[in-house]
Amino acid sequence: MSSLWLENRPVAPHPGTEVADLTGSRYDHVVVGAGITGLVTGVLLARAGATVAVIEARTAGAVTTGHTTGKVSLLQGTRLSTIASRHDSAVVAAYVDANREGMEWLLRFCADAGIPVDRETAITYASDDKSADTVVAEHRAALEAGLDVQMVADTDLPFDVAAAVALPDQAQLDPMPVLDALAEDLRSHGGVLIEGVRVRGTGLPGLGIPGLPSTGDLTLRTDHGHVRAGSVTVATGMPILDRGAHFARLTAQRSYSAVFSLPDDQIPRSMSLAAGSPSVSLRYAWRPSPDGDERVLMVGGFGHETGRTGSERAHVEELIRWTRATFPGAELRSRWSAQDYSSVDELPVVGPVLPGESRVLVATGFSKWGMTNGVAAAIACSGRLLGGRHPWADVYRSWRPSQVTSVVSAAQMNAQVGMHMARGWVGALTRSVGPAPTADGDGRVGRDGVRPVGRCRVDGETTDVTPVCPHLGGILHWNAAEESWDCPLHGSRFDARGAVLEGPATRDLP
Repeated sequence: MSSLWLENRPVAPHPGTEVADLTGSRYDHVVVGAGITGLVTGVLLARAGATVAVIEARTAGAVTTGHTTGKVSLLQGTRLSTIASRHDSAVVAAYVDANREGMEWLLRFCADAGIPVDRETAITYASDDKSADTVVAEHRAALEAGLDVQMVADTDLPFDVAAAVALPDQAQLDPMPVLDALAEDLRSHGGVLIEGVRVRGTGLPGLGIPGLPSTGDLTLRTDHGHVRAGSVTVATGMPILDRGAHFARLTAQRSYSAVFSLPDDQIPRSMSLAAGSPSVSLRYAWRPSPDGDERVLMVGGFGHETGRTGSERAHVEELIRWTRATFPGAELRSRWSAQDYSSVDELPVVGPVLPGESRVLVATGFSKWGMTNGVAAAIACSGRLLGGRHPWADVYRSWRPSQVTSVVSAAQMNAQVGMHMARGWVGALTRSVGPAPTADGDGRVGRDGVRPVGRCRVDGETTDVTPVCPHLGGILHWNAAEESWDCPLHGSRFDARGAVLEGPATRDLP
């Protein structure tokens, strides 16, 4: 279930630095996470002459960036009208300015590095009258924010639409060559990419005089020793640091993607996204074949909150069924999924992990638009650390008033967390885990004696884990579509054997 981008990627030409022990190492800046946000942050800091390490628990692009749809667009489905429903027009305009700067930086970088980019029209469409008003609202919000959008009657989609708004000259790309080029740029300026090292947490230095900022180096605890740093930027999706309680202000969401072969003339050239349900994303991509690169159809969407659905397989099956009904003859080539995070007030969260702690920054809450928001976040974080300022960055700041005043959304979000916590423990302690599953890919949670057990069967092997998330103790849910243990509280995920994959958890399951 690897993404098209990871399948396309050859062995990395310059693998990350391998280390046995980091104890005693020191950098001006450490960035945690080697996706698009982390690597752009590292590059910008290294270009300024600082010593920089980007530390990645797995490999660059192993999580969200390597599983993105690769769209680089200022028309983002219904994102602008959603933000406009919670904020005034100045905030929406600043959000667009941030994404424009992120987009322009990324496309300049791709041009300088010789990375192919397809420039196409982005479309947000309504397939029925029920969602047509949403498209009209998106058109209005985009116009007010200064985008050259147009309502269009005709599209290149193979079905009728009730309404559609279009923005020309947007972009789509394969993110993995971008990450490889960023890693090379980082090294060329003296920075290092350290892969296979998981950061467990950070420690603050002595606080010095009461009321004044802390002084001295920060300490990062990793599974390969302690690292000292002048600053730390956490670019891990859900922040791995609990101080700041960002996990209580973010919702983890999974979505699915698949690639299909079709005759070339049946594949739309636009990048489209449905305003209604299901929220279907379409674009073309390139897949290596014996006769040269083949243009393929990429279909995404059909998502849900992580760990909070009865069957992930059903979402995947719905995606495949919709595609085959809409594009007769489509042949499935590969499928995968991704995880992203949305904040309580619909805006990214970028800045100090705590008020006043300006040397520990977080960057998250990109709502599935990380190719622009993530780069903008990197520009904001590096600018803050280097003493610069971007006017649009104020709408991203991590302790903005709307994060505090969105009490209704936060209450609803955390009520759901509490419900899943209680429901998970009741289920785990009141039903027997039973014998080993007979079908590959199946798993269940139940009681073995007095303790909860997660039991799954993958590749013919049955494995037991303790299905309790080490982050905050939620009972895990078996994800049969991806053969993983997923936490319904804050989105931590673990493989069938219990190794942590992503989320705020930093330790494996026992």
